[in-house]
Amino acid sequence: MKERNELYPVFLKVSKLNILVVGGGNVGHEKLHFLLKSSPNANVEVVAKWFLPETEELALKHGVKLTKSRYKRKFLKKRHVVIAATNDAKLNKRVHRHAKKRYLLANIADTPELCDFYMGGIVNKGHVKIAISTNGKSPTTAKRLRQFFEEVIPENVNEMVENLNEYRKTIKGDFEAKVNQLNSLTESLIEKKEKDD
Repeated sequence: MKERNELYPVFLKVSKLNILVVGGGNVGHEKLHFLLKSSPNANVEVVAKWFLPETEELALKHGVKLTKSRYKRKFLKKRHVVIAATNDAKLNKRVHRHAKKRYLLANIADTPELCDFYMGGIVNKGHVKIAISTNGKSPTTAKRLRQFFEEVIPENVNEMVENLNEYRKTIKGDFEAKVNQLNSLTESLIEKKEKDD
């Protein structure tokens, strides 16, 4: 049987969740940067013995709390998500073990088997956001797909989304009738693509 990606994509409102990042070095910075690039108002605290200057600058810009300390289990209290991003594999595994005891979602850097979720490639055009996953196998492929979608999705897609949202509010009938009407209205997007091919 062919292997397939069985991950379930979700879009989290990370401004309403309590997120902990463990690690202030390059990997911790990368994870924090990625999170804030997509969700600038994410509710995050980073704990580490030291921080890169870039991380301090990024935290200041986004109101992220930086805590200079060794990791302790107590930092997981009242969290929803934890990201372990240190260069110490033993520490990362310990964070994972503690997170699982508290039923927290965990992402352990460079250890796919200990991840409850991956931070994939993201295309963001206003209200339109596309997440790309390669099942943790090839971040480079996700990056190239992201670049492709950024080029092919028109810049005015946000305007279309806003207009359709306003139109949706004026449609009468039940949910199914509204869906059918919106489907027929947007069908031309697919037809145009097929003609171009």
